[in-house]
Amino acid sequence: MPDASARLATDLQAAFGPPRVLADAAARAPYERDWRGRTAAACVAVLLPRSVAEVQDMVRWCHRHGVAIVPQGGNTGLCGGSVPHPGTQRPQVILAPGRLQTVRAVDPDNDAITVEAGCTLQSVQELAARHDRLFPLSLASEGSCQVGGALSTNAGGVQVLRYGSMRALTLGLEVVLPDGALWSSLRGLRKDNTGYDLKQLFIGAEGTLGIITAATLRLFPLPQRQAVAWIALADVRRALDLFHALRHQIGDRLSAFELIGRLPLDLAIRHLPGARDPLSAVHPWQVLVQADGIAAGEFGEHLAAVLARVPDLASDAVIAQSEAQARTLWQLRENLSEAQRLEGPSLKHDISLPQSRIAAFIEQARTALEASEPGVAIVCFGHLGDGNLHYNLFPARRDSSTADIAQRHASLTRIVHDLVAAHGGSFSAEHGIGQFKVDELERYGDPVGLHLMRRLKQTWDPDNLFNPGKLFPL
Repeated sequence: MPDASARLATDLQAAFGPPRVLADAAARAPYERDWRGRTAAACVAVLLPRSVAEVQDMVRWCHRHGVAIVPQGGNTGLCGGSVPHPGTQRPQVILAPGRLQTVRAVDPDNDAITVEAGCTLQSVQELAARHDRLFPLSLASEGSCQVGGALSTNAGGVQVLRYGSMRALTLGLEVVLPDGALWSSLRGLRKDNTGYDLKQLFIGAEGTLGIITAATLRLFPLPQRQAVAWIALADVRRALDLFHALRHQIGDRLSAFELIGRLPLDLAIRHLPGARDPLSAVHPWQVLVQADGIAAGEFGEHLAAVLARVPDLASDAVIAQSEAQARTLWQLRENLSEAQRLEGPSLKHDISLPQSRIAAFIEQARTALEASEPGVAIVCFGHLGDGNLHYNLFPARRDSSTADIAQRHASLTRIVHDLVAAHGGSFSAEHGIGQFKVDELERYGDPVGLHLMRRLKQTWDPDNLFNPGKLFPL
């Protein structure tokens, strides 16, 4: 560690105490590397505040000394947004509010819960369930993903279809600003027409405008019954037709509609112990469907009614007859990313499209990618109900030089993202921008919108001390 950084670390420990300031390289290392292992950069220290007041004091100290702050929740992001940017010239610290885990209020009558930013999504779900309520945000990483990080990236997950992303689930925030001031709107109001809705500026901002320290979140009645089904289809167009038919049949009780291609399912069966195809025959596409407030038998009747009207929609189906069977189906879906990781490095795309354009995109993208790189393997799955696809690629040649792989990856990504843009979609649906997609935001973002974002950043954080290198170029 350079002398200047060592002096800063020593000063931080003197100001806040060694238990709250990790300066040793070995202690810092787990915080400095992103979850996927794509980037790592050293910081001066890792700050571990135990209260909101300590967050404010640490931010003020860094502001006085010109030290940049990288907010970090559970460090489960996929775009490098919660780790230092290696190109940042000024000294950086990681501020990890994971010790802020106080449950400030549970208000079942208002269907709301107020928790601090270090609480995990799973802990919020479990607490809500103890009060006969549902907190619906559900991710594969919910056991380690923290509320603050989920808010900073506007996390989505598998039930956005019915309940919405974190934007829709948030009633109020508490945020430490770049000068150390504390802004709060934790009143749990569903109507508050008193000017700008400031909380929305921090949701999805990836820690570039403020550090979220607490949130008031929406709760829902805990469903007493749920139906889960795995349905096979011949193509994506039929999957969309089935989605609309089921929505017409059961309305907003349809809470999840997940599309799964053949290759990701095969990878799961290959790599995950005990995983097997839920159906006896091999099918090119399948969907995992969940409906809340409906028993398995009732859902089966609705599905039968849909298929009677349009008999060629589905090829085969199985409806879970127990909670254990439903969990098995969901575990298969939730572990698709892990199976892909075990297969080897891949090129990942987190895209969203209007539902009316999804089938055309999938057809055109396959044709264009195979023309560019014959033998490319496409791993396509995601949240069809809200238009979000995880469209990932295994290039045909995996033994090339690093430079050749990077060039080919850039070429394949350009094909995917150009097609997404042509169909009116987004290159970032739920994973954010971080440091890996900054160039893509510059390329595809609306110039007027980017100008407004930069002006907002410059107004609130003129010294660029909050998460530099994220969202905007350094």
